[in-house]
Amino acid sequence: MRGENTKKITMEIKNLRNTDFDTIANAFKKAFKNYDIQITKEQLQNMLIRRGFVPELSFAAFEGDKIVAFTINGIGNFNGKKTAYDIGTGTVEEYQGRGLASKIFKHSIPFLKANNIPQYLLEVLQHNSKAVSVYNKQGFKVSREFRVFVQKNSEIKTETKSPELQCEIKPLQLKKLESVSDFWDFYPSWQNSFESINRKPDDFKIFGTFHQQKLIGYCIFAPYSGDLTQIAVAKQYRRKGVGSLLFAEVIKHNQKDVIKILNTDVKCQSITAFLKAKGIDENCRQFEMIREIK
Repeated sequence: MRGENTKKITMEIKNLRNTDFDTIANAFKKAFKNYDIQITKEQLQNMLIRRGFVPELSFAAFEGDKIVAFTINGIGNFNGKKTAYDIGTGTVEEYQGRGLASKIFKHSIPFLKANNIPQYLLEVLQHNSKAVSVYNKQGFKVSREFRVFVQKNSEIKTETKSPELQCEIKPLQLKKLESVSDFWDFYPSWQNSFESINRKPDDFKIFGTFHQQKLIGYCIFAPYSGDLTQIAVAKQYRRKGVGSLLFAEVIKHNQKDVIKILNTDVKCQSITAFLKAKGIDENCRQFEMIREIK
């Protein structure tokens, strides 16, 4: 009879522990093929490392050997709590509209809870109203609002006046920045945190500005991607040209034709004004959202 020997393929949700990277990368590419920004397999691999990817606590809907929807999770610490971070949730186009992302999310919660993880963190573009609505229904609450800045190097205002202080810029090691949180106006987002940077430290350059041998400002950036991860100046030394010196160092070493500053807190007017003075305008906004795991 027709179809008698056809094997029925069933859908199954399981973790990614035994799934090779190429299978994950192919699913990622298919799920995000219509997004404005596309990333290579190498960029995806770097992103997974930096954001703390844990295959055993990441889950996907499989049809046979093929991933049709997924949630890739990172595990780390955020604001002093062990946290699961949604690195990427996506569904292959022909499987969208079936509620697979919600099913994967519900499937994952008991496993996260069993690993003593009390909170789930993510970021979502504000204009992606469908995703925001889904996350709201899953119990996520907006914790912060972020700005995202992107600008071509050629359009950045690089001319700077001489700083009011005698300053020296020197390379730094990350461990030398353990006590700079009082420089901050806001706590860095997941991918901009020291923990994230420490997962792939060779990707970053770190420079400090010194006045009379005292550290008064620093920046951390990834030259290969153009990401300015952190830039901060001690409050008593601001508006004296210190930040501009650091920013010029970033531009000098940037290997990409654009600079990206992701996830600055909307409430922080100082960084917004600084970037706008450099000719870098806001590209979009994101919500940071957190859900307690009970």
